[in-house]
Amino acid sequence: MKILITGQHGQVSLELQQRLQGLGELVILGRDQLDLADADLIRQQVRAHRPGLIINAAAHTAVDLAESEPDAAFAINTIAPGILAEEAKALSIPLIHYSTDYVFDGSKPAPYTESDTPNPLGVYGQSKLAGEQAIAAAGGEYLILRTSWVYSGHGKNFLLTMQRLLQEKAQMRIVADQIGAPTWAGTIASSTRALIQQWQAGKAGDWGVYHLTAQGETSWFGFAQAIGEQLRIEGKACAELEPIPSSAYPTPAKRPLNSRLDCSRLQQQWHVSQPHWQDALHECLAKQH
Repeated sequence: MKILITGQHGQVSLELQQRLQGLGELVILGRDQLDLADADLIRQQVRAHRPGLIINAAAHTAVDLAESEPDAAFAINTIAPGILAEEAKALSIPLIHYSTDYVFDGSKPAPYTESDTPNPLGVYGQSKLAGEQAIAAAGGEYLILRTSWVYSGHGKNFLLTMQRLLQEKAQMRIVADQIGAPTWAGTIASSTRALIQQWQAGKAGDWGVYHLTAQGETSWFGFAQAIGEQLRIEGKACAELEPIPSSAYPTPAKRPLNSRLDCSRLQQQWHVSQPHWQDALHECLAKQH
């Protein structure tokens, strides 16, 4: 089977390229081959390769930048996924697409389920929600996997930023009132492999929207503490951490205070579950050495 993956150097795409080996021929289309803002090119590429499965691992993920360039965010996060879904339906193949906790406003006191009504706070969340709706409107088979707080050993993310800054600074103030589950890109890729294997084995659950994050919960402050602990174990310098409220660290895009997602439906329907965020973090850190 030919698996077409959009995105080449993104966190999730890099992990998929490692973890989907052996499932089929991987066709990786990075920005050089596929400009997701070019609708005609997307159709041409899908029709040229005729894959048996499409995985859309590319996105406009710069949350604050999206506020000042909404057209780019909607082109990549909304229009492109809709076109991929239409092409997948034309080929009678499934589409796997990744979405985000930012489709919710974070006001719910408990973890969000798939049946909760989205209410995004900013352009990024709005564009991702519209992308989900465009995929559903195409009427084919799809999995939309909402995840949160993605990090890895590659690219730009909270883990790598903290590892650098904690060693450079004496003190750091970190937001402590946003709660969620840091989710390693390796976890997302491993779960995606398990989902594909269930589908290939004829054991697929229902198609649709699912939540896929690590288990457990913490704040950005708690996540930073865990990263700092590892630095100390390795005998490296580590800044003193001070918890602060979101109001003390204003950003162009407002973040949800509650980013917790209930992932039980994925376990029930597809028998795929995720590790605790701390266990996944340790595995990711071990791979850095």
